[in-house]
Amino acid sequence: MNIKSVWAVAAGVLFIIIVTTLVDVGFHILGVFPPTDQPINDRQALFATLYRIIISIAGAWLTAWIAPSKPMKHAMILGLVGVVLGSIGAALTWKLELGPKWYPIILVVLSIPQCWAGAKVHERYTPKV
Repeated sequence: MNIKSVWAVAAGVLFIIIVTTLVDVGFHILGVFPPTDQPINDRQALFATLYRIIISIAGAWLTAWIAPSKPMKHAMILGLVGVVLGSIGAALTWKLELGPKWYPIILVVLSIPQCWAGAKVHERYTPKV
């Protein structure tokens, strides 16, 4: 991988982390989610999952758009990074009472499909040169 490829994947990772964090904080401030020292419930976890899917698809689109070549390959690498980071996060927080146990698992499971979807959106709506 060259530096442009690394940047494409890093940009997707940064986009997803920054945007989801900002949205999470906003929903805590607005009272949609409980204070950060209290766990979320199933309904709130489902809501968080839905907006994370959208944000992750957008991050994968960004990775595919920035990629110097083979946008799908770059998006799939982003998906693998998501699996690794999500698995680490799930393992580190498993014994904490942050919310339903299915939530960190579903984030890991969805990582590759949503990155594939983001690359597909890029393929469909990017003019062929």
